[in-house]
Amino acid sequence: MHLLYAVLAVVITVQLSSFSTSIYLHRCLAHRGLRLNPALAFFMRAELWLATGIYPKEWVAVHRKHHRHTDVLGDPHSPVLEGLWRILLGNAYYYAREARNPETLSRFAPDVGRDWFDRYLFRFGLLGIALGVGIFMWLLGPLWGGIAFVVQAGLYIFFNAVINGANHAVGYQNFDNTATNLRVVALFTAGEGLHNNHHAFPTSARFSIRKNEFDPSWPVLRVLSWLRLAEPLRVAPQLD
Repeated sequence: MHLLYAVLAVVITVQLSSFSTSIYLHRCLAHRGLRLNPALAFFMRAELWLATGIYPKEWVAVHRKHHRHTDVLGDPHSPVLEGLWRILLGNAYYYAREARNPETLSRFAPDVGRDWFDRYLFRFGLLGIALGVGIFMWLLGPLWGGIAFVVQAGLYIFFNAVINGANHAVGYQNFDNTATNLRVVALFTAGEGLHNNHHAFPTSARFSIRKNEFDPSWPVLRVLSWLRLAEPLRVAPQLD
């Protein structure tokens, strides 16, 4: 029974983190392709902080720099420059190295991290992780809670490494850029696997372009829009 609860906690947390990353960090904060209700945005920001220790200003800055220098000198995590396996196995290192660069933060994310919570709480990633571990241990017990937290964090890191690595090395393309689409990856990453589409239309709130492509975040955004919790601002056209 403890194992079942631990597996459920891992699955739920990884998916919450994936959707929070794609909808809040990526589409809303980094590219301003949609607006979110402040309460919902705060929930996603807090969930990511507790599950991964991510500080939004750092994530946004690293991602925007990646778009500015995609697969050329200056890209923080390019398999073209570093090699596919280095990104797949060491993406967290390349991210952390760039996230600690004050020039990257000031140049690429001057508009992020200005409120009280970012300045005095969410910027302390280790504190978020410590609290997240404590919550898992409180809910599942010290052993299974600790294991579940490590597994969910590892899966989140792995999925991001696949996006930054495989989605710039293998897959199909709808548009002429160095990113690729991997439909299977999109299913597990809230749509992030449709990376070629995203690089073609970075400010689009929807990543799917063709009828045979599924962006899991898009139906979620449709429901949130109906509930007046989200407002897509730009949507890429369908190709078929």
